[in-house]
Amino acid sequence: MRVDKFLWCIRYYKTRNVAANAVKKGQVRINGSVVKPSREVYPMDNIVLRKNQIDLQLTVLDIPESRVGAKLVDIYRKDTTPKEVFEHSELLKHAKDHYRKKGLGRPTKKDRRDIDGYLDESE
Repeated sequence: MRVDKFLWCIRYYKTRNVAANAVKKGQVRINGSVVKPSREVYPMDNIVLRKNQIDLQLTVLDIPESRVGAKLVDIYRKDTTPKEVFEHSELLKHAKDHYRKKGLGRPTKKDRRDIDGYLDESE
């Protein structure tokens, strides 16, 4: 089965077109090498895909006939992603909330609304 179809079948991507575009961009590697969407996937292949700034690692256990339900996904793949990767993504979420120090740069829309609210209250 093609790698883009496999990733769509096991519900990592919503459509096959999105899966094919991710493979074309180099976000998917099989056994350490960047592949094309038409690359065949076989059992015991190791796939690393980058999604939402997380490198997800999985091992192919079996090839599905067609798209499977969410409860049946674990039959066809084994998730080998380390837990540290998800902890690192939590740190990234918190870092994005406070990316700009106060007083630096141009005010954001939220800053402008806060300033307008403060000025309206003082009058």
